[in-house]
Amino acid sequence: MSKSLKKDNPDVVLIGAGIMSATLGMMLKELQPDLSIHVVERLHTVAAESSDAWNNAGTGHSAFCELNYTPEKEDGAIDASKAIKIAAQFLQSKEFWSYLVEQDYIRNPRDFIRLVPHMSFVCGEANTDYLKKRYDALIKYHLFEGMQYSDDAKEIENWMPLVMEGRDPAELVAATKMDSGTDVNFGALTRKLFRYLFDKPDVKLFLAHEVQDLEKKNDGGWRIKMKNLTTDEKKVVETKFIFIGAGGGSLPLLEKSDIPESKGYGGFPVSGQWLICNNPAVIERHSAKVYGKAAVGSPPMSVPHLDTRVIDGKKSLLFGPYAGFSTRFLKNGSLWDLPGSIKFSNIKPMVMAGVKNIPLTKYLIEQVTQSSEDRMEALREYFPNAVAEDWDLEVAGQRVQVIKKDEEEGGILEFGTEVVSAADGSIAALLGASPGASTAVSIMLDLLQRCFPEQIKTTGWQTKLEQMIPSYKKSLVDNAALYRETKERTAQLLALTATVPA
Repeated sequence: MSKSLKKDNPDVVLIGAGIMSATLGMMLKELQPDLSIHVVERLHTVAAESSDAWNNAGTGHSAFCELNYTPEKEDGAIDASKAIKIAAQFLQSKEFWSYLVEQDYIRNPRDFIRLVPHMSFVCGEANTDYLKKRYDALIKYHLFEGMQYSDDAKEIENWMPLVMEGRDPAELVAATKMDSGTDVNFGALTRKLFRYLFDKPDVKLFLAHEVQDLEKKNDGGWRIKMKNLTTDEKKVVETKFIFIGAGGGSLPLLEKSDIPESKGYGGFPVSGQWLICNNPAVIERHSAKVYGKAAVGSPPMSVPHLDTRVIDGKKSLLFGPYAGFSTRFLKNGSLWDLPGSIKFSNIKPMVMAGVKNIPLTKYLIEQVTQSSEDRMEALREYFPNAVAEDWDLEVAGQRVQVIKKDEEEGGILEFGTEVVSAADGSIAALLGASPGASTAVSIMLDLLQRCFPEQIKTTGWQTKLEQMIPSYKKSLVDNAALYRETKERTAQLLALTATVPA
């Protein structure tokens, strides 16, 4: 039963209690400690959707092993631009986390980040040629120092024994290895950040609260109507700034804002599943993240990987993700999410993007209709001796790929993340998926530039940003000495030594 409305007026409202909101909240409190912040989350706990360890690949995306970040151009050359950018962005994230550890805001970094080697593995002549060209392209840059390449089956077997055992000796194989790769538990990190924030008297958390409407006020601020899903009590909050970091739920909320910049955006949801190993002896014999090539037409989140994870201090082994289709925008969302997101302004982009991505539709149909044996066959491409009894199927996270209008194509499907903000900077939303969480810090730096343009010019904010992220306004790509210094310093502060638990 609906009760009377109550009002409360913080400076900032963060919608969604995941890694994005936690990162922005930490930054804003450091830059302006007197800011009051409300965090609104529709679930009963923080970091339970896209940031949760079992819903997130946790790869610490640095482009060391993800082949979709280094596409082969028509002339056969490798485009390394995206890989270079992501490698620098992830190191910037590690800079910020290192600052938080140094300030004693968060402790025990091994709770959320560990060294786990990143490897790429391919079979066949065309793919091995591609991987060698990729290696030759990346090794020229200091961001990929230490990368090893091999097409020697014996050496590769030493790197990834499970992948090579039982494989045809005549098969052409190749692999790369980066020992400085990481596994990140973004759920654990998010909880650490919010634990610090919620100790502040002017930061409040509203769990099991759903935002029902966003309304722009005449003075430029916002009125937020939300509902307590436990008691049905309704509440009105007025604020100067809103950040929508609700994962797949960001698009419907952005549409509720009705800002001109939101027009033409749509979303295409892709669900996922993991095979999780239940045999400790098998888990112990693999200590790497081994990424392969995605199937033609598949989304980036579906790049197959045999993946060592460290979750709550325990070593695990996953394979997948297997893609699927659901009309939900969140794992805990509604089947009406996709139909409800279709508006007059985005019908054309969504239809045109669909027409241009027939291979993706075909791929998803094939994935949805897979049998248990089909999934095991896919696993055996990376682990030939895999036994079905050693693996359990679990539902992974839900991702929503961005669809946006395009002058030439009518509509395009974007694989990545995108910040959409109002012209006056009073509201911003993050749409999209991978590399997402791994590049949260650089995403939030971009958001601060857009939404707080005057404040970020001040000496106070500039000085603090340089303390939090020493490479701020410098280039980790162009400055090799800065890169090496930053890599060494962050490795020490984040205790990046032992690869996996003993």
